[in-house]
Amino acid sequence: MAVFTPVSEEIAATLLSELDLGELTELRGIEGGIENTNYFATTDQGAYVLTLFERLNHDQLPFYLFLMKHLAEKGIPVPNPAANRDGDILHTVADKPAAVVNRLNGKSQLAPEAVHCSAVGDMLARMHLAGEDYNRSQPNLRGLSWWNETVPVVLPFLNESQSVLIQSELAYQNHIAQSAAYQALPKGPVHADLFRDNVMFENETLTGLFDFYFAGVDTWLFDLAVCMNDWCIDLATGQHDSNRAHALLQSYQSVRPLGRAERQLLPAMLRAGALRFWTSRLWDFHLPRDAAMLVPHDPTHFERVLRARAACPFKLWS
Repeated sequence: MAVFTPVSEEIAATLLSELDLGELTELRGIEGGIENTNYFATTDQGAYVLTLFERLNHDQLPFYLFLMKHLAEKGIPVPNPAANRDGDILHTVADKPAAVVNRLNGKSQLAPEAVHCSAVGDMLARMHLAGEDYNRSQPNLRGLSWWNETVPVVLPFLNESQSVLIQSELAYQNHIAQSAAYQALPKGPVHADLFRDNVMFENETLTGLFDFYFAGVDTWLFDLAVCMNDWCIDLATGQHDSNRAHALLQSYQSVRPLGRAERQLLPAMLRAGALRFWTSRLWDFHLPRDAAMLVPHDPTHFERVLRARAACPFKLWS
């Protein structure tokens, strides 16, 4: 959520007025994240987030925006894109596609306990089921095809041990993707980036999920694995936390029990999730874009997570 494209108060005020969201009283750039330009926009009617999309284009964005609206209408606490008088929810600001959504209440829980992980597991399963009848489709743009394209680009920045690890894991994931068990995994819209900083809490109550701009149609198991690789991991070491994992999985399965193929492939998808974010963080770290307030994430964290997942495969409770 770094600021790549400056937006003046005048431009923001005009858009908010067109959306009938009130008179702008404060506009503030949001620090953190690395994909889009984001501002907190406060009006005399409420608090909103203005997003300018730096990589996604006008053709790709309806999938994300209408997915959020679909989930919001199903009772999932996600940002609901604001429409203008013509019903459009995709706008243009500074020649960039843009959207305005309501700002969620609460704050991120960056040191989660089992109770927070339980709430996340429950809501993730509900989100998957709520999106099952969503009528738009778009692949996960940071899925296996992207890993195959991007790993060769980041290889020159790696030492020998890292190079061996990332290439062997990529080969393993290509093999898994061809298996009958993988082909049997249920699919649907996924968040694909449900980290701690993309969920809001008030005390122990989950109040919202946001930042759906990596969403796509993929296996629900991959989405669960991505989530577990953040919520159920010790950030300092990358090691698995069994108490938090048990809480998250138990709550998820109380809403949507995992099938046989999912139970079989959860360890592989945990490795896949680690590979995906190690690759993207290497790319962002070594090939950064210019932006105000841009702070790339440390790629070595997900290298540690991948090594831990490969060395100690996850065992699913019965």
